[in-house]
Amino acid sequence: MMINDCFLYIIGVLVMIIGVMVGVAFLTLLERQALGYIQIRKGPNKVGYMGILQPFADVIKLFTKEQTFPNYSNYMVYYFSPVISFIITLMSWLLIPYYFNMISFNLGILFFLCCTSMGVFTVMIAGWSSNSNYALLGGLRAVAQTISYEVSLALIMLSSVIMIMNFNMINFFFYQEYIWFFFLMMPLSLCWLSSSLAETNRTPFDFAEGESELVSGFNVEYSSGGFTLIFLSEYASILFMSMLFILLYVGGYSLSLIFYLKLSFISFMFIWIRGTLPRYRYDKLMYLSWKSYLPISLNYLLFFLGLIIFFN
Repeated sequence: MMINDCFLYIIGVLVMIIGVMVGVAFLTLLERQALGYIQIRKGPNKVGYMGILQPFADVIKLFTKEQTFPNYSNYMVYYFSPVISFIITLMSWLLIPYYFNMISFNLGILFFLCCTSMGVFTVMIAGWSSNSNYALLGGLRAVAQTISYEVSLALIMLSSVIMIMNFNMINFFFYQEYIWFFFLMMPLSLCWLSSSLAETNRTPFDFAEGESELVSGFNVEYSSGGFTLIFLSEYASILFMSMLFILLYVGGYSLSLIFYLKLSFISFMFIWIRGTLPRYRYDKLMYLSWKSYLPISLNYLLFFLGLIIFFN
């Protein structure tokens, strides 16, 4: 029985990985099409019907290109940091409360915080091991930004945890049966959305990839497979943060069409914001994190703690 359970679990994980990869493929297509219409130009529309096969053509092109590496790079670290980054991103997908063939995490939120904290190291090592000044600057910026916003993300999540007094993700669905937490914690949920933009290095917080001064940031020396894995892990984390927003604030996890429409809309918002907003100044980003989001999340945390004590 134990071997059978392990076998089913491995199959479940493989199906999940394939699902995430297909989701990422079509998210990139959606982004390119949406940005095309936002910027009043045509997106990809030649490969297949309305460009639907474009992501697969891109993957084949990227993986068959020559793998180059700088002469003075720390080769092993340089080579493996995108792989580890990709694995950590996929690991975080395990905590979603699937209804079949998966582990039910009683400490799912703690697992998520561990995975995001580990993700910072891969970015830092990718920037450092290239031995390029541009890549190092991009890596340092990304690390400072991600660490800053992880603090507010963790505190915002703690407020949600205090509301249900449990770390298991499945419980958010039961507690949001009558009213979504989005309405109970409106400012916090919006802070979470913009913090997740900063966490995934997206516009208007994409300083690590500031093309005007850093020539694409920490991944500037990567080509072929390494670049593809960095790209995949970034888009998988965008999908995951959208999923997490729905879990925490917009009704929890359910196998229904409405759930998938909500997920598509939140993912589309990441693209919409990229097509609309300009890049922030770096000191403004730090100011926003430490002087706006941190006090707001701390105040709400104390407020919810007070409510719990008062009603008990």
